[in-house]
Amino acid sequence: MKLVWSPETASDAYIHTVRSCKSYRESSVAEFLSATAAGWNTRLIVETWSRGDPIATSVGLAVAAIHTCGRHVCIVPDEESRSEYEAVMKGAVNSESTEVMVLDSAEDVVERITGVDFMVVDSKRREFVKALGLAKTSKMGAVLVCKNATQKSIPGFKWHGVLRRGTRVVRSVFLPVGRGLEIAHVGASGGGNDLKKIPSRWIKHIDPRSGEEHLFKR
Repeated sequence: MKLVWSPETASDAYIHTVRSCKSYRESSVAEFLSATAAGWNTRLIVETWSRGDPIATSVGLAVAAIHTCGRHVCIVPDEESRSEYEAVMKGAVNSESTEVMVLDSAEDVVERITGVDFMVVDSKRREFVKALGLAKTSKMGAVLVCKNATQKSIPGFKWHGVLRRGTRVVRSVFLPVGRGLEIAHVGASGGGNDLKKIPSRWIKHIDPRSGEEHLFKR
């Protein structure tokens, strides 16, 4: 996979997500993450979800996978969460690329999932944040996201305290989208392809409710 930004794919995913998430909470987060994941042509998108959580982000990530012809995997902690997730997603978006995995512990992530390009976890759940440090990222690196960043389960959250030793964070940013997004771009392991060689680009996100415009550098 070559990390090349595609504004057309990002725009298509964004519009698709807006239409799919118009009746859900946290739609601004879903729209932003969908456009970002699709724009960078990510092929393996992983998220975590538990019973009762909002579904909008999941819809957005599923939409991104549709537009990149990729794979969308949702990690849930139990069968009850799986049943609820599948039922809600079925009525929200028509996607055959979504797969649901029941993993009892964060350690299971490292055994079951490899080549992660884009991963989203909920900062409110400590066990989900732990999964960030165990996931095997792709050879080109990955984009890691903690949503609900203002409600962190780990006080004094720092990426170097979450990720495994030796992981190289190329750049990170906090965005005031939804309840906050902590985003890190993790470099390739083994000194192969280097994300630092990719030119920086400015990405714009406009909150559809407030009209506020957010810019961040990728």
